[in-house]
Amino acid sequence: MTSKLSALLPALLLALPGCTMIPPLATPDPSVAEQFPGGGGAADGGGNVPDIGWREFVRDPRLRRIADIALTNNRDLRVAMLNVEESQAQYRVQRAANYPTVDAGGNFSRQNNGNVTGNQFSATVASVSYELDLFGRVRSLNAQALENFFSTAEAQRSVRLSLVAEITTQYFNWCQAQEQIELAKQTLATISESHALTKSMVDAGGTNELDLRSADAQVQSAKISVISYERQAAQAENSLTLLAGQPLPHDLPARRPLDSGAVLANLHPGLPSDLLLRRPDILEAEHTLRAANANIGAARAAFFPSVSLTGSTGSSSVEFSDLFGTNTGSWGFSPRITVPIFNGGANKANLDIARIRTRSEAARYEKTIQTAFREVADALIARDSYRRQLEAQVLLIEAQQKRYDLADARYRQGLGAYLDVLSAQQDLYSSRQSLLQTRADILTNLTALYKALGGGWK
Repeated sequence: MTSKLSALLPALLLALPGCTMIPPLATPDPSVAEQFPGGGGAADGGGNVPDIGWREFVRDPRLRRIADIALTNNRDLRVAMLNVEESQAQYRVQRAANYPTVDAGGNFSRQNNGNVTGNQFSATVASVSYELDLFGRVRSLNAQALENFFSTAEAQRSVRLSLVAEITTQYFNWCQAQEQIELAKQTLATISESHALTKSMVDAGGTNELDLRSADAQVQSAKISVISYERQAAQAENSLTLLAGQPLPHDLPARRPLDSGAVLANLHPGLPSDLLLRRPDILEAEHTLRAANANIGAARAAFFPSVSLTGSTGSSSVEFSDLFGTNTGSWGFSPRITVPIFNGGANKANLDIARIRTRSEAARYEKTIQTAFREVADALIARDSYRRQLEAQVLLIEAQQKRYDLADARYRQGLGAYLDVLSAQQDLYSSRQSLLQTRADILTNLTALYKALGGGWK
């Protein structure tokens, strides 16, 4: 009997369908420009984003080491990776519907009929059930599960890219705080020297006490700046520790100055169409759209008959010892067809839902592309703006330095007021603070551009 069922299995497998009812997916129109504003050419030393991995983009060895630690230990990334594994397992569950299910089992019953008590032993060697996917319902669900898996994988890539970008941004916050601390301490030393000079002049009767009190206030203000930036540096380090998923090691390489030119690589934005091929959030939205479209095929197939085949072979006997003896074998084959006639409009409603969700995902896909275009455009505009701002701030510092030197010299010679020195010194310090902030903003913006362009996938 087993041989008869075995001969039937190939015929069942050959009945697999060759098509589905998944509709063709029209390419959504994101309605974006063909060129990025201000991003037509490559900057000197720049590289195409598809050709540069994040380790090539990040040149600071300290930052690279922290990012490596985070990519191993960050908990958000770990959850994203587990989501991919879960989605893959769900796809395997759905794919199993392509194959027949084979079970084996046994049964024992004891009955009394008047004065007669009898036993019945039975064993099912192979029980096979299989749905003939004539209209592609199972294949449509398989396609949906596969696209969901691809979508989750792209979401994991997006988390990875965002993690590198966030670490880089927090690292520059920490670097800027460190350089601001150094500047504040240098300014405090200069102010303390000026305070000492002013005090000696007051003691000698060469100036009034108002100048001394102004110098006192300036010293305290400089001390507050040091404390404030020390707090910012500590908080930025705490953020890096959280992102890294563990305490930062003590043997990290030395940081590179923000103006060294050897912290990040420059970038060439390429064309807007390139975003469709490399931005993980766009690819995630695309796969989600394809999954929703595949569900339409499954909803359409629900309107058509479903055919299931069930077969079994085994043995039965009133004595357990004769269960597999001569003339105890049995087999059965039972095809079943189910034709939907009336279900209160549920099938039509499910198809409407599938179509609406597809249109919704199409709109979300278009919005994702538009958002990506806007992020790249903003980063490119900021890059050009920051470059011009940096040039102006360097010239401003030169002018403020000359102003301070002149005011200080006049005051020491008794030709100028201390208020002029105080004002010039404050403006010089403020302009230097702004320069450090701009240098950090330039690198943060370059990081945002790298993220907006989708990063290197090598």
